[in-house]
Amino acid sequence: FAGVVYNYDQEGVHRAGSGWEQSISIPLVQPDMWELLQQWDNLLEEFSLEEAWLPHRYEEQQHNCFTFALAFVNRVRQARGRQPLSKAQFTQSFLLPHTTEASRYLSLLQQLAHRDFYIVPLAEQEQEQ
Repeated sequence: FAGVVYNYDQEGVHRAGSGWEQSISIPLVQPDMWELLQQWDNLLEEFSLEEAWLPHRYEEQQHNCFTFALAFVNRVRQARGRQPLSKAQFTQSFLLPHTTEASRYLSLLQQLAHRDFYIVPLAEQEQEQ
């Protein structure tokens, strides 16, 4: 998956094209929202330049990278006439389902790494069912 990751910390907003390969990508926009997808990068860039995200505003507990992500999502939601999400709603709706799924895959990977196993392709007949 190619792209740029925006993150916010005590040094301000960063844009990185690498170094996030171990992260989880969470889709926030439906594929049929083509117009919004085309504007997304510009909206994010403009948002990241706002005064709220200057380095001196960073506060580890209350004004951090999570706050940055949620504030951007809420900005887009409000522009589309939707209600903003609370931290709890954002976590429940977007983060937990994906982190739970990732955790299951990591557990499976760890179990497979410590056991002998064979991967056998299914016969064409079984694949079609």
